[in-house]
Amino acid sequence: MTAARFRRLLTGAYLVLFFAYLFLPLGIMAAATFNSSRFPTVTPWMGFTLNWFQALWDDGRMWAALGTSLVVGAGVIALAVPLGLAAALLLDRLHSRAKTFLYALMVSPLLTPGVIVGISTLVFWREWFGVSGGLFLTVVAQSSFIAAYAMLLFSARLERFDPVLEEAALDLGASHGQVFRRITLPYLMPAILSASLLAFLQSFENYNTTLFVRGLDTTLTVYIATKVRTGLTPAVNALSLVLIALTILGAVVYEILRRREARRQSGLAPA
Repeated sequence: MTAARFRRLLTGAYLVLFFAYLFLPLGIMAAATFNSSRFPTVTPWMGFTLNWFQALWDDGRMWAALGTSLVVGAGVIALAVPLGLAAALLLDRLHSRAKTFLYALMVSPLLTPGVIVGISTLVFWREWFGVSGGLFLTVVAQSSFIAAYAMLLFSARLERFDPVLEEAALDLGASHGQVFRRITLPYLMPAILSASLLAFLQSFENYNTTLFVRGLDTTLTVYIATKVRTGLTPAVNALSLVLIALTILGAVVYEILRRREARRQSGLAPA
């Protein structure tokens, strides 16, 4: 066996193990959705059923928790993305020795345990402003560290930005607001979309921080964690399968639209 063939076999085996590690748990989870056993498992196989989708439809508390997670996710996008954008613009425009300190300060929430973020947010807002736990504090607590993720995305995008474009627009009489709206913001739009998606996903799956600031509101992750302690059924698997299917569908639609736009742009390009 030649060395090149051995490397190909080794690479193929690694890829098989890698994708099996990623997707095998999802496959087992999906299979458990169709098992008539009242426990989320594939062994022993008790027979094929679709009843867990009906159980999911009838679980009003789970749908309420999903709605709460969607509302919180939208609030986090509205708060964390502008904060991250402002921080990235400040660091990009700042040219002093304080830049390193400010950068470390702004990314420090990423290094803080979620439990500490949740407890400190609750204590601060309750002691100083009399605000107890709820949707507002959940959005604020999550945004306090998710904004740092958004800032890193914007900073990476700004590294490739040519400031000469802004200077030329200012020399031609444009105001700073016009420069931002017509040059900087369109350039950052891909990063804004990426940061919004990342912020929503980080909010949707967050548990440690949310647990301490949610008050009487229950997000989906907290509801599922409660069900794990009190008795988990395959209805949760059914919900996960629906979310995975919607994610795949969204990715397929996005890829189709992207390729269609690329073909349209290539058709408009001069020969």
